[in-house]
Amino acid sequence: MDTRDEVHLAKDEARAGATPGIVRYVLLISLVLAIAALSLLWIVRAVQAPKETGGINDTRQAVEQNEASPQQQPGMQSPSTGGAGQ
Repeated sequence: MDTRDEVHLAKDEARAGATPGIVRYVLLISLVLAIAALSLLWIVRAVQAPKETGGINDTRQAVEQNEASPQQQPGMQSPSTGGAGQ
């Protein structure tokens, strides 16, 4: 004869607590705040950047200061080299 008594409890009773799912909301709010903060930082820095920096302007400045030749820069051609078809 089996003398063990099995106790069947609901999940909340066995854990002695509730699972309201608050962690889900904390993670979601934290993710949104992190994305907003990094986006704001990126946008502010982009607006405050001088207009004469970046892309083709940096290449032109380097060529003018003889720090690089136009042939070393991708997408740049010297006026004496002609087009791609020559």
